Amino acid sequence: MTDGILGKAATMEIPIHGNGEAGQLPEDDGLEQDLQQVMVSGPNLNETSIVSGGYGGSGDGLIPTEKSFPYAGWEVWVEPQKCLVYLREAGVRELGSLGSGRHPSHSTTPAGPGDEVARGIAGEKFDIVKKWGINTYKCTKQLLSERFGRGSRTVDLELELQIELLRETKRKYESVLQLGRALTAHLYSLLQTQHALGDAFADLSQKSPELQEEFGYNAETQKLLCKNGETLLGAVNFFVSSINTLVTKTMEDTLMTVKQYEAARLEYDAYRTDLEELSLGPRDAGTRGRLESAQATFQAHRDKYEKLRGDVAIKLKFLEENKIKVMHKQLLLFHNAVSAYFAGNQKQLEQTLQQFNIKLRPPGAEKPSWLEEQ
Repeated sequence: MTDGILGKAATMEIPIHGNGEAGQLPEDDGLEQDLQQVMVSGPNLNETSIVSGGYGGSGDGLIPTEKSFPYAGWEVWVEPQKCLVYLREAGVRELGSLGSGRHPSHSTTPAGPGDEVARGIAGEKFDIVKKWGINTYKCTKQLLSERFGRGSRTVDLELELQIELLRETKRKYESVLQLGRALTAHLYSLLQTQHALGDAFADLSQKSPELQEEFGYNAETQKLLCKNGETLLGAVNFFVSSINTLVTKTMEDTLMTVKQYEAARLEYDAYRTDLEELSLGPRDAGTRGRLESAQATFQAHRDKYEKLRGDVAIKLKFLEENKIKVMHKQLLLFHNAVSAYFAGNQKQLEQTLQQFNIKLRPPGAEKPSWLEEQ
């Protein structure tokens, strides 16, 4: 039964039309992203790679595939007309179908212990691929049903609102982070210009006796502005670094848990729908076994969904508390530093950095040792 489902999952097309005529699905970037999210949870078979061979690759309608299983001497072939996958020893023409549950044919050489281990590994890998294919088919079907209004989905309105608010907040903080980095770049360019201008004034004051005093005043002013600008630049750098940590570390970690929760919700609804369809069907000996299996699988996905929903709620709460604490400190630092700089209050500017424990390193200085940082 599962082999038939897997075969359909690999080849079936779902036409969407309104009058029974063949139609095409409208392009939907969000749908493509959701399908990619469903596919990323595939089996961990990084040592197996398959490349397309094209139809007609062999005389018997089979397509050879490249593979690098952890054993040598085996080949994997695909028969697309029957949606079957075959495994056989290299150089042997007879095939054994993995899709139909038959074992591969052997050569005249007696099988050794290594061959038995190889077959066991191949069987385990195929079971993993089969389970992943069935799960992907069910989730894709559920996703398409939700997108076209033919299926129901589980919604936690309060949690969904908090998640959407987090995504919107992250976009706004990313904009602030980008502007902060631009301000840092402009301040650095301004400091370089003021430093060069101060050196030029100082040089002219020595070479122009009639304007020595005037050039000297301007040289001292530019040097003082450079010193205050370096202090402001240190404060802005600290502000940008804190915002960057909040956006790329704290918020991103919470959003990763949100993505896991959304994937678990999709699986939960897919297996819930599957269980409901089986419950409405006829009750016989075979159906009861399938119903019990579906009930157990549904319960496992329900537990996973409930756990991730709780994890998301807790992380959203802690994120909000941490965001308020961090931004209260950083906004106060930014305001005091900028106000003191443009007011020309050098003492207040230095006190602001001391208040927030910001230490400036002179240009070209090496990074302090571990003992100095303690």
